[in-house]
Amino acid sequence: MVAHWIFGETRSGKTQQLIRFAQQVGAQPQQPLLVFGANGDNRIALAGRLIDDLGDRVAMLTSTPAGFIQDEIILFWPLLVQALGLQAQFPLKLRPENEQVLATELWRTQLDSGELAVDGWRESRLVRRSLDFLLLASQGCIPIEEIADILKAGMPGSLAPAALWDSVGAALIRWQSWCLQRGLLTYGIMSALYWRYLLPMEQYQHQLRSRFKGVLADDVDEYPTIMSALLSVFLEADCPCLFTFNPQGKVRLGLGADPAELLTLSARCEQISLDSPVKDSLGKWGNRVAEWVADPLAIPALPDEITLLQATSRGQMLRITAEAITLAIESGQVQPDEIAVIAPGLDSIGRYSLIEILSSRGIGIESLNDQRPLVSSPMVRSLLALLALIYPGLGRLVDRDAIAEMLVVLSQHPSSTPLVAHSSTSSTSLRSAPDTWFDLVAIDPVRAELIVDNCFVPDIENPHLLPAETFSRWDRLGHQSVNAYNRILNWIDSQKQLRQQRLTLKPVITIDRIVQDFLWRGTHLPADQLATLRELMETAQYFWEVEDRLNLVDGAWGTTESSAASHRLSDVGRFIQLIQKGTVSANPYPVNPRALGQRGVTLSTIYQYRAQRLNHRWQFWLDAGSPLWGSSAGELFGAPLFLQNWPGKPITLAEIEAANEAYLSRTLHDLLGRAQERVLLCHSELALTGQEQMGPLISLVGAAQPADGSLTSDEALVTAE
Repeated sequence: MVAHWIFGETRSGKTQQLIRFAQQVGAQPQQPLLVFGANGDNRIALAGRLIDDLGDRVAMLTSTPAGFIQDEIILFWPLLVQALGLQAQFPLKLRPENEQVLATELWRTQLDSGELAVDGWRESRLVRRSLDFLLLASQGCIPIEEIADILKAGMPGSLAPAALWDSVGAALIRWQSWCLQRGLLTYGIMSALYWRYLLPMEQYQHQLRSRFKGVLADDVDEYPTIMSALLSVFLEADCPCLFTFNPQGKVRLGLGADPAELLTLSARCEQISLDSPVKDSLGKWGNRVAEWVADPLAIPALPDEITLLQATSRGQMLRITAEAITLAIESGQVQPDEIAVIAPGLDSIGRYSLIEILSSRGIGIESLNDQRPLVSSPMVRSLLALLALIYPGLGRLVDRDAIAEMLVVLSQHPSSTPLVAHSSTSSTSLRSAPDTWFDLVAIDPVRAELIVDNCFVPDIENPHLLPAETFSRWDRLGHQSVNAYNRILNWIDSQKQLRQQRLTLKPVITIDRIVQDFLWRGTHLPADQLATLRELMETAQYFWEVEDRLNLVDGAWGTTESSAASHRLSDVGRFIQLIQKGTVSANPYPVNPRALGQRGVTLSTIYQYRAQRLNHRWQFWLDAGSPLWGSSAGELFGAPLFLQNWPGKPITLAEIEAANEAYLSRTLHDLLGRAQERVLLCHSELALTGQEQMGPLISLVGAAQPADGSLTSDEALVTAE
């Protein structure tokens, strides 16, 4: 059967063509179609559209490149054990935070001796980038043995001597061997096993062709090279295949994707080019806007749909932007869920300011993937402090301030009024007013400080709390505070007794009890706090699964050759340190406002917005004068060296500048294609640092007309000033 390759820009109907092709081909449950989405969010959206349009008439299995490879490695692990002579044990996935900690301990000798060291790089950065090299090589179908040669050829000589890259390559080979001996798998190692050993097996390819009738892949411009090898198996077997490609996409270029390599598959397919984007889109202006930005001497003639909101300082700009959104919603021009605020880099100040202003007007906010370190949550910090009081030897990991915060947080009681999201259809808050946090706590911050000053005994081996009566003026604490404090003391004593009686086998159980007894308040917890607790529990479970595996293989993990100062701590101490480092973050999905039917103004970075393939009637481009618009955010260090079309020499400044210009052009095309009616450029003359903003979009800012009076008010301007 002829394979199809669909070319098309943003919102040109590529996914709809994929759905029609699936309907034409058909499939039975015994041999479904294999359908790929670029990432988890895209896969869920694609699966929803397939179900809505096709129902159960066509059997399909939806996945992502990363998810499919991981599932296949686990499913066919016995084949790999036999082929590589590995120990027959069930594989255990390593999360990134566990991966970095274990690699650091394994390389401790080389790190301390300076064999693995780059001037200006912290130890954690060196370890993270080295592990990223393994991931990029695995996704690019490059043997691990060639990593050192690639780094020596591609890295500037002024950065580090060639001997360092040899050491990095040797360390990665040792790391991979160490993990395989213990059945520990990172995504980089799984990718290497898949393309190098599993996929070439004729037995596996036969199973692949018999399990799936064909393959449909949406947005292959976001896929790594390893997917080219997988898709080729179906092409060579003449299975039904359809691939969609967006020349203006390539969002994950620099994060493992290799669109140029995937594009080579188009020569083996029937190529179909779709017309321009749908009519309700500003994508028709994409070429001209990109040309105006690329030519500094051009005088843009922007359409009426692109206007300007301008202020002197960034704080004023944020205020005016929030007021414009409020006025547009109040006047009925647009609904909250039809507005997106997009920024090249959304800092905490900007995010907090917009959320506070809009929330005070009763407008809901949906902040995409607002991943913050778990340790930034008071609940998590309090939980860690409580663990330090239960388990011995953790006195260095807790201080007076942490104990005081713990007393305040753990003394909270459920509100009598459930938390309800802000209404997105009114200028006033329609939610029932819950009690403030001060009304919910039995021990306020002042009394907590008094208790800590008089009742907390810091000790390296056994930090503990004394009874309230130890404080000579304990009557100043009040009946409510003393009762809450005694409840916490009694709970700590009961947990210590359970440990002595060996009724609490794992710290995960203790963590779960803390959540259940102190932090979990049923439906009263907001979605973000619920997501934080879910992520904490998942992290704890993964952590102790790895600890159990290491103890099973190595005996006492803390006594192995990789032992370091941190391993003088117990497993609980290492877990506390892991969370305190801030490497673990919480993602509200799947407990997010969208999933719960709440809609509001979308607040997102450029990458998040493009990666989730969203579109809105109105877009507000925040910090339009920022230089960050011209550079790709979050690109992995050294990523261009692992692309198939890398020329084999260091990347020059001219090539970097050309890549940034191409990125900016794709970004403008893509964002305009996702805007249906209006784009408002939100510009401040001065950045947060006080410097004048002269980014690549400054010519658009100078040519854009101010927004009409319906989006500005004298009161807003006076307030901003």
